[in-house]
Amino acid sequence: MYQILRAGKIADRIFRMDVKAPRVAGSCEPGQFVIVKMDEVGERIPLTICDYDRDEGVITIVFQTIGASTEKMAMLQAGDSFRDVVGPLGQPSEFVKDDIEEVRKRRYLFVCGGVGTAPVYPQVKWLKEHGVEADVIQGARTKDLIFMEEELRAVAGNLYITTDDGSYVRKGVVTNVIEDLVSAQGKHYDVCVAIGPMIMMKFVCILTKKLGIPTIVSMNPIMVDGTGMCGACRITVGDQVKFACVDGPEFDGHLVNFDEAMKRMQIYKTEEGRALLKLREGDSHGGNCR
Repeated sequence: MYQILRAGKIADRIFRMDVKAPRVAGSCEPGQFVIVKMDEVGERIPLTICDYDRDEGVITIVFQTIGASTEKMAMLQAGDSFRDVVGPLGQPSEFVKDDIEEVRKRRYLFVCGGVGTAPVYPQVKWLKEHGVEADVIQGARTKDLIFMEEELRAVAGNLYITTDDGSYVRKGVVTNVIEDLVSAQGKHYDVCVAIGPMIMMKFVCILTKKLGIPTIVSMNPIMVDGTGMCGACRITVGDQVKFACVDGPEFDGHLVNFDEAMKRMQIYKTEEGRALLKLREGDSHGGNCR
């Protein structure tokens, strides 16, 4: 059992929990995720590792209530436990594996939308700890969905907040801010990392391709087993089939087929849709277990 040490609501329908998971905390890196189960018959829920404390053996997870399982999870309190916490899963962020001196030469821009703030935070924190400054654009539909603002300000070089409805800081979408920073203010970025809703990442990539900024995206489609066997998170990157849970979740955003990925997510929601995808995709549907 994995005990919940702290739990609370941090924004509208968004919750954060600190969970005792020493083995995960001891080996995880920015960009990776876990799969949690509340009980033996509970749904497997993939969640980004938002933060970790190796000394205390604690990981932090953030989630948004979108269905019965996450609504039930939101009811858990400090002292309750998860039946299972499996991880760390997926590949760490690219810069973790790169030569740190090369990383320090780059100027990073992070763009997060919605709960995409959760996976952005540990990456920017890691960079700051290694002497790399990164700017962050945080976007949300409305002020009530902005969270971890203070934490981001503590680790980012500059934090730019924008809301679709203009209820906080500035009105507009994240691409408006990118355009302003690069085209109007003349800022230069060597790498952009975009994490959030697929439609947001798609339009960020369209813009950064025009601006000539290499862009990494974190693909968070439907995941089930976390091993590449079920085919749920199958995506096309360039001319290759990839599975977000084992090959990613981070990929070259300029090569990701977002239209296919978004359509696939809609189809996968029904049993008939899943059967149709399996029929269409044949041997490439799953079986990519490492």
